[in-house]
Amino acid sequence: MLFYLLPNVSFKIEMVVRGNLTGHAWRTYASGSRTLCGVTMPDGMKENDYFPSPIITPSTKAAEGHDEDISAEEIVKQGLATATDWKILCDHALQLFARGKAIAAKQGLILVDTKYEFGKMGDTVVLMDEIHTPDSSRYFYADGFEERQQKGERQKQLSKEFVREWLIENNFMGKEGQTVPTMSDEWVDVISKRYIELYEKVIGEKFVPQELSDKETEEIIVAELKRLM
Repeated sequence: MLFYLLPNVSFKIEMVVRGNLTGHAWRTYASGSRTLCGVTMPDGMKENDYFPSPIITPSTKAAEGHDEDISAEEIVKQGLATATDWKILCDHALQLFARGKAIAAKQGLILVDTKYEFGKMGDTVVLMDEIHTPDSSRYFYADGFEERQQKGERQKQLSKEFVREWLIENNFMGKEGQTVPTMSDEWVDVISKRYIELYEKVIGEKFVPQELSDKETEEIIVAELKRLM
């Protein structure tokens, strides 16, 4: 059973689940490597192809700097999780991904990849952090996916990847000494509209903005957290 609670202890691991060869996995693959986080990726794949079955490519949760890829073997070796807990984490992550894909499919979307974070309440592994949001997940439009793959065209997607691509194009990759480029009001508006589009597609409801004060926003967040506890 899975719970969404505030844990006593959090695992310093991000459980990244990938259903398609996209993003970081594709960049690794295109460089010639066939191994990511200790997981072997099949030869002969194209960008955005489905993996034979979803793979888990974990990363560390760095206190400073960037998260780093890590293998299951290293996770256990470094004491980030016991072998028993690692199996539980994998089982939960794959179950969540399967559920997320089923929900997305009903909305005409493909859940491509995502990440989950877990903690422990006593001896029980619990789910934490955001789930299947644009900050943690990537979606493709299912309509036309196969045709675009066959033609080698870019997939129509909903995620924050377009923001990352913009940052890279503007010479920012989070490296030391680099400065975050200034975003124009027009670009911020584009980002907002893309996030609203994703909300409406995933949730299946019209997004209705509300004008709230900081205090009202805080009260809503606190009330929702209490409801989940």
